[in-house]
Amino acid sequence: MIDFVMPETRYALSGDVNIAYQVLGSGPVDIIVVPGIISHVEFLHELRGYTAFMRRLSTFARVVSFDKRGQGLSDRVAGAPSLEQRMDDVRAVMDSIGSTQAALLGVSEGCAMSVMFAATYPERVSKLILFGGYRRRRDLPGDGEQRATQLMKLWGTGAMINRVAPSLATDPAAVAQFAKYERLSASPGAIKQFALLNASIDVSQLLESVRAPTLVLHRHGDVQVPIEHGRDLAAGIPGARFIEYAGDDHSPYFGFSDRDELLGDIEEFMTGQRDGSPEDIDRVLATILFTDIVDSTRRAAETGDRGWRKLLDNHDELASQIVEKHRGTLIKSTGDGILATFDGPARAVRCALALGTAAKQIGLALRAGLHTGEIEIRGRDIGGVAVHAASRVMTQSQPDEVLVSRVVTDLVAGAGLRFAERGSHELKGLPGRWDLFAASI
Repeated sequence: MIDFVMPETRYALSGDVNIAYQVLGSGPVDIIVVPGIISHVEFLHELRGYTAFMRRLSTFARVVSFDKRGQGLSDRVAGAPSLEQRMDDVRAVMDSIGSTQAALLGVSEGCAMSVMFAATYPERVSKLILFGGYRRRRDLPGDGEQRATQLMKLWGTGAMINRVAPSLATDPAAVAQFAKYERLSASPGAIKQFALLNASIDVSQLLESVRAPTLVLHRHGDVQVPIEHGRDLAAGIPGARFIEYAGDDHSPYFGFSDRDELLGDIEEFMTGQRDGSPEDIDRVLATILFTDIVDSTRRAAETGDRGWRKLLDNHDELASQIVEKHRGTLIKSTGDGILATFDGPARAVRCALALGTAAKQIGLALRAGLHTGEIEIRGRDIGGVAVHAASRVMTQSQPDEVLVSRVVTDLVAGAGLRFAERGSHELKGLPGRWDLFAASI
């Protein structure tokens, strides 16, 4: 990822098991992210949205992510570990980084472990943040054994993205990345054991023992854990505050339309202030370009890892040169594409067309999407609804096509560019219908 150096993966010893973890930021408060059923501290940075989420947290905290025992880069273990064993892993990571007290950010099943840790070690938990959680797994829809078997059969295909990150599920590249994330996290047999163990999770009797200030967050359309379970979880914890968001992603790292609001709520809960509030954010008007390599999974399989890596390197070098030539700013690589911004929409369109032509010469087909709007500058990253809109425009693009929103066509009138109508579309997560146009010279 351009302009981002992945944090070093380190290991904490929990009994005789090595727990992989990463640290981002330097404080002054500590946040331990307690993951859900799958995790891989290194490959997560390849998933769209994760790194930006973690970097935003690290602007006001030292943020620690880890892989539970048996998953990701942590030691594999026989069977599925109990909540008590997983709780010891949290303590081991805290001890390894010299943290005497931290906030726990539990995600999905990680909420139950966070509750148990907070009730057992109240002196070590400053605050509790629970996202997409529940108190009893058996209350969720579906039979435990049947659900676990189905999960095992589909494991490694990326099917879980439909429940964890439906906002990305229509993007083939995102599905392919999620499939790899599943495979790297755990084997099919191991994930079945985890799912069966999770079916027995019930922390109902512990909720009243939680003394740490608690913030419970949930998205209204969450399919994996329906929102009533989040409300029920909050109701059982003394003094807990509950906030509901409009999206449908189960993971907090995705759901780009509400992610800034969510992160702002976490920051305010942790620090008492909201540095990400509108008056503090550096906002500018820009044209945002997203590109994506078409059918990248098949091409990678045909080319082989070494050949594909070389092809991606050539693509990245071309992208950097062409964006610079058109006076753009290359924000980052998205794995199989780029995100860039421009202060002139006509240059942005010409850059996208030039990049598509150059990619063809090295045997790659690109699709591209552009939108002009106000963006939020967050260090070396960007955010805001306009960024989300440009990404959604790209998902509607065909191979070798540069698709733009109407606002782009309005702003480049007289610039010598041509546009063909591509109809009116609903863009997921965005209001109304959007008129889209294919650009050419």
